[in-house]
Amino acid sequence: DSVVVVDNVPQVGPERLEKLKNVIHKIPSKFGKITNEFYPRYIFLEYGAPTQALEAVKNADGYKLDKQHTFRVNVFTDFDKYMSISDEWETPEKQPFKDFGNMRHWMEDPDCRDQYSVIYESGERTAIFNNDRWTETYVRWSPKGTYLATFHQRGIALWGGEKFKQIQRFSHQGVSLIDFSPARGNQSYVVTFSPLMDTKEDPQAIIIWDILTGQKKRGFHCESSAHWPIFKWSHDGKFFARMTQDTLSIYETPSMGLLDKKSLKISGIKDFSWSPGDDIIAFWVPEDKDIPARVTLMNLFNVVDCKLHWQRQGDYLCVKVDRTPKGTQGVVTNFEIFRMREKQVPVDVSIIAFAWEPNGSKFAVLHGESPRINASFYHVKNNGKIELIKMFDKQQANSIFWSPQGQFMVLAGLRRYTHTSHTSHTSDVEWDPTGRYLVTSVSWWSHKVDNAYWLWTFQGRLLQKNNKDRFCQLLWRPRPATLLTQDSIKVIKKDLKKYSKIFEQKDRLSQSKASRELVDKRRSMMEDYRTYREAALQQHHEQKTARLQLRGGVDTDELDSNTDDWEEETIEFLSTKKSFPSESSPLRR
Repeated sequence: DSVVVVDNVPQVGPERLEKLKNVIHKIPSKFGKITNEFYPRYIFLEYGAPTQALEAVKNADGYKLDKQHTFRVNVFTDFDKYMSISDEWETPEKQPFKDFGNMRHWMEDPDCRDQYSVIYESGERTAIFNNDRWTETYVRWSPKGTYLATFHQRGIALWGGEKFKQIQRFSHQGVSLIDFSPARGNQSYVVTFSPLMDTKEDPQAIIIWDILTGQKKRGFHCESSAHWPIFKWSHDGKFFARMTQDTLSIYETPSMGLLDKKSLKISGIKDFSWSPGDDIIAFWVPEDKDIPARVTLMNLFNVVDCKLHWQRQGDYLCVKVDRTPKGTQGVVTNFEIFRMREKQVPVDVSIIAFAWEPNGSKFAVLHGESPRINASFYHVKNNGKIELIKMFDKQQANSIFWSPQGQFMVLAGLRRYTHTSHTSHTSDVEWDPTGRYLVTSVSWWSHKVDNAYWLWTFQGRLLQKNNKDRFCQLLWRPRPATLLTQDSIKVIKKDLKKYSKIFEQKDRLSQSKASRELVDKRRSMMEDYRTYREAALQQHHEQKTARLQLRGGVDTDELDSNTDDWEEETIEFLSTKKSFPSESSPLRR
């Protein structure tokens, strides 16, 4: 059980055998100490324990040494098992279905409460809360909120269901970063990164896993994780891409192979981005001598940096451009907006931050010089013109946070600016998935004092403040896409007043000092008391005859009745008599 057999190895002469041993030895030695090895046509490797042999089979089987040689690895004792297989077909035994419970149970909450995770005590504790009043680093929700991923030294664990049972585990030693494929692609894959596992022969720095089966789909090398995620996914999860020097590589699922079996050579590529609505990639290349900088949709001169911002539906693309005008040493920031369904519509504005409204054609920009920052709101009309809707001047802000449903937004000064509200150290802002609530927080990861989070309504009313020892992070649980059609949503909005009385009644109950659980407990106690009282009265009535017999026919049940007919009589009597000696008594002398 401790011996593995490796097949499909290169066949070399005696003069090259030692070199082959050195190359191959590095791969299986990662799974345990090899105590014995033999290199004929097949390679026999003996480990110190059967568990190490099984780990070698799990991770080395299917390893591609080069274009002609892909390892097939088996435990030696498997040969007896394979030889004993009958030549006649036997129908496989049906495996029992593994029920993890309702993976979307929180969506059926009668009060429609969203959930969020909180990490505190500097990362030692993680808790999941309902919005009505266990990991070693941090956590991450999957795009649909189905799974909660926790980080551990040996890998990633996924939890779900009503009681948050462990659904899947992915072994990746030293894992530090994670990413999911998009919700539209059914969040089928999870990507993990570890700086400890990569070797030149065996790419393990980045691993893509199948969430349902737990199977490793493919490993990749990674020179740097400074710009995570390394892979960017298309809107439907069918493709993913990565950028290396002068190269853009696009892969397809589920094979995880290169699209058309080759990468795109793009000299000087600096950044790229997928459209949220189509399988379209936008990328930009900086200026090179007399050749202007370019984005796939326009030409620019004197460009030093470029950022791509897609509108959620993919109808618009905003390209933020930093350029150095000729004859000057400063940097000017502009942006170009393109209507993807029609011709481009460029507008120049010097900006600090930019954000599209999630559901619509409006966008917000922060522009100006600190501390006199202006916030401007624009609307891209159907005819292509851009209209200024509103501008607020002298804003101490450096970040824009739109509500997930649009219409409302928050301007925040994070870290670098003095915040004008509850704290000067705000580190994070998080909208809930419905856009009804907002959380602002001070994370222990960025500031070591005043760690807490504040829960607000979308109207800016503070609901609660929660102080958590060394609070680190709060993440709202995402919601899957609605199953309602746009027509159904319009009908619900139209008839919303019909439900207002029910909603108001629930709001009054939630605002009561006594919680619903306490009210239910008191109601249950009152019911128990009434039941006990009725039983006691019934027993008292049944025992009346026995009481009359014991008390000589006197009905003591009636002694305290008819008090108006009572006569009061006062009686005095001597209770105690004491004698005291006189002053001439011998006892005095």
